[in-house]
Amino acid sequence: FFFFFTPPSFAPPPQEPMAYAPPPPSGWQGQPPPGQYPPPQAQMAYPPQAPQEDPLVAHFRHVAGQDGQIDAEELQRCLTESGMSAYPRPGGQFSIETCRLMIGMLDRDHSGTMGLDEFRELWGCLNHWKGAFQHYDADRSGSINLAELQAAIRSFGYNLSANACQVLVHRYSRHRTGDILFDDFIACSTRLRALSAAFRARDQMGQGTAMLHYDDFIQMAMSV
Repeated sequence: FFFFFTPPSFAPPPQEPMAYAPPPPSGWQGQPPPGQYPPPQAQMAYPPQAPQEDPLVAHFRHVAGQDGQIDAEELQRCLTESGMSAYPRPGGQFSIETCRLMIGMLDRDHSGTMGLDEFRELWGCLNHWKGAFQHYDADRSGSINLAELQAAIRSFGYNLSANACQVLVHRYSRHRTGDILFDDFIACSTRLRALSAAFRARDQMGQGTAMLHYDDFIQMAMSV
């Protein structure tokens, strides 16, 4: 007997579809089509620069305590280190009494100290006053006379009589010549601003007159 064996036929295993890259964009040799721009190349990333601190804030924080306030001695040191008091020669400083006047001018809560906001306001005043003093001190002697003081006061917007200006010279000049030094000029300007603000608050009609009780007058005059 003969047996014929036919081997089973096996279909070839299915092949995975070949993965092809997507067709290149239209254009010549892979270039972008007309009217289109190539994507921007990645730029080198640099670490961001730390924001610079305001020098005014830096001067204040250098001397301020944990409570963020400065007293007259600290204000004196701050204005010396910042160079604000350095006129007409480097290294000059305001007296402690002048610094007390500065704090008193803006000490609205009667704490005897000054915060950063008050310091900013004071800095603006000092820049203005220092600029005026330098303008009228034409010979850079570090002092101004009566006529120059009158001109400086008028530039601040005050309309004082000749007698009132003479009183200021007698009060703030250190020499018989009647010349006023820069430190004394700042003290005079500080008190003049503070007293004018206190009087203006009581001049309800804005006519240059006010009714003052004795106790109110003492508080106004002695607070600066």
